[in-house]
Amino acid sequence: MEALGNLLFGFTISLTPYNLVVAATGVFLGIIIGVLPGLGGTSGVAILLPLTIVMPPTSGIILLASIYWGALFGGAITSILFNIPGEPWSVATCFDGYPMAKKGKAGEALASAFIPGFFASLVAILLFTFFAPALALIALKFGPPEYLAVLVLAFSTFVGLGGGSLPKTMASMFIGFLLGSVGLDIVTGQPRLTFGSIELLAGFSFITACIGLFGLGEILLSAEESLEFRGVQAKVKVNDMWSVVKSLVQHARTFVTGTLLGFWVGVMPGTGATPASFMSYGMAKQSSRHPEKFGTGVPEGVMATESAAHAAGIGALLPLVTLGIPGSPTAAVMLAGLFVWGFIPGPRLFAEQPDFVWGLISSMYIGNLMGLLMCLLLLPFFAAILRIPYAILGPLIVLFSAIGAYAVKNMMLDIWLLLIFGVVGYVFKKLGYPLAPLVIALVLGDMTEEALRQSLIMSDGSFAIFFTRPIAAGLIGVAAVIFCLPIVGPLLRRVVAGLRTAPASGR
Repeated sequence: MEALGNLLFGFTISLTPYNLVVAATGVFLGIIIGVLPGLGGTSGVAILLPLTIVMPPTSGIILLASIYWGALFGGAITSILFNIPGEPWSVATCFDGYPMAKKGKAGEALASAFIPGFFASLVAILLFTFFAPALALIALKFGPPEYLAVLVLAFSTFVGLGGGSLPKTMASMFIGFLLGSVGLDIVTGQPRLTFGSIELLAGFSFITACIGLFGLGEILLSAEESLEFRGVQAKVKVNDMWSVVKSLVQHARTFVTGTLLGFWVGVMPGTGATPASFMSYGMAKQSSRHPEKFGTGVPEGVMATESAAHAAGIGALLPLVTLGIPGSPTAAVMLAGLFVWGFIPGPRLFAEQPDFVWGLISSMYIGNLMGLLMCLLLLPFFAAILRIPYAILGPLIVLFSAIGAYAVKNMMLDIWLLLIFGVVGYVFKKLGYPLAPLVIALVLGDMTEEALRQSLIMSDGSFAIFFTRPIAAGLIGVAAVIFCLPIVGPLLRRVVAGLRTAPASGR
């Protein structure tokens, strides 16, 4: 009841006209930032952080948080309409969102991203409101071995599931790891696979890679297929939204799993929404009765990624507020804001600055509701973009892709890499190689290597650390089972079929 009273107190702060205008401005800017490829919510929050110095601290944190919520909603738009991820956590949304748009279900695909994302945020905010301190303390029990186990589990969901060629999946993932290893060694500081190039010391940006692989690769395919997006119809109906609400109930397990998984991954320091969205997609595919349909345009795939990403976005602020540990890169930028305003994040922040903390928490409800309403109101506009003739739309996509790639590091090298990755994406699609494992390995490769090497440093080089810690051992055990499914599954089916036919032949 104390938390409820504090929340009501927070609403008296966040519902003031000034803070409502601040929140609406932040959400709108966040949606724009999310739509633009390459800019990203983290960059948007960092760019606008200096503006908050002249604002009251509570209004400043509401502005920054609202930008984040808006970016979470906006990132799905270009992923679904153009196969160009606006945000890192929206990469997995491309897998099924864009095929839905190509089938003429752009409105349903966008609604499948926005509506489950909002409800996932709502659940995550409720958990944040009433269980923040306890959850933060549990999250601190996760060390590098547990992080590695979680990441291995994420990879296993993409390798061990049916519906694709295992050798092609492994080859794609290997290339992703290879690309992810380019740059400075995180422990020794030595350059790896840079071939003397100073520009490559920072490694490949996965934003550039994703824009090229998905965006330019699709442009090249479309150019080959008579210069048009076949099957795209940009009609948005109220029925689309209603069908999404109904399918949300039908796929309740996917939604609940994605929300809770995303929230927990977000709570763990240093993770964020990107791994959460990939893991949720893999889990949804694993538990689906028709995993072979994933990647062909099923609403379930969009719901899984967006619900996890939104929940992780909320969860990432939990360790920041309660312990002073950022849960994501965006939360790290907000941590800088707390120091600028003279606050020391941690448990005492709840007692010393209750108006700041509860004003922020209450603004989460308002900001996410604003994000949903703005996106739904602008939905006809977004979907109508697909009516633009390809002769105009195609070059515009290439232009925005190039701007997005250049904005990552402000280097011409990224423009060339964009073109190269575009050709690679085209070749992969023509040869039937899956792009998702490559992107996942590229995105999560650094985190996996870091967790592995930290774990081995902790254990003096012994791999036993992964099997002597209960949480890590349990997660790795589950991952091992999933990894073996492509081999063990057919064998089990043959054994079962043999047992069924044996009695029949003996009659």
